[in-house]
Amino acid sequence: MYLSKFLSTSGVCSRRKATDAVKSGMVTINDKIVREPFYIVKPTDEVCFDGQIVQQIKKYLYILLNKPENCVTTVSDENSRRTVFDVINFKTSERIYPVGRLDRMTTGLLILTNDGDLTKKLTHPKYEFTKKYLVKLDKLFLVNDLKQLAAGINLDDGFIKPDAVYYNHDKPASKVIVEIHSGKNRIVRRMFEHFGYQVLKLNRFFYAGLTSKDLEVGKWRHLTAGEVANLKGKNGK
Repeated sequence: MYLSKFLSTSGVCSRRKATDAVKSGMVTINDKIVREPFYIVKPTDEVCFDGQIVQQIKKYLYILLNKPENCVTTVSDENSRRTVFDVINFKTSERIYPVGRLDRMTTGLLILTNDGDLTKKLTHPKYEFTKKYLVKLDKLFLVNDLKQLAAGINLDDGFIKPDAVYYNHDKPASKVIVEIHSGKNRIVRRMFEHFGYQVLKLNRFFYAGLTSKDLEVGKWRHLTAGEVANLKGKNGK
């Protein structure tokens, strides 16, 4: 197995970050720095990442969390804020990580896993995994604004066009549903801020074919084998 893949499948980091880490000299094999991501790791090799021995994953874990408000999507927080790991409170010897991020006050579906290959697929733009959000605004979302957003708008970091945007109950209201596959930072909030609206609540109720139905906010469960196979096998639209 290539060194970069060995690191990513061990849950250390993504394949891309593993490649960068190897090239920067953060990885040693048998106490010697190796800067070649395509080095073939042998069973007898002792691989260390940033001074810590890397153990090959014995079991892949896939957790689906319906994230509550007021917790951050990180392994730990320097400001001692509540994290998603405090929410799930799941004890395991395997190191799992969130797939992507949700803002601290955003609720909804979040996958946590130690499967580096799946993480890479879920976060890579080319696979276009669909995400659906229920957005609660501070005021009525005007029809003209909805039409403009549906056609696409220019933000500071470029043009963005949601896959779909519509009222929650098929009539003008302060609640709107947005379907999007972009993974840009705070993209849903920024789309509405562009028109002068404040997002009061934001909930991701659909992600890559998974829904929050029967999973209350603050609760989590393991993905089924079929769900994992579906995520690995197709786009999850």
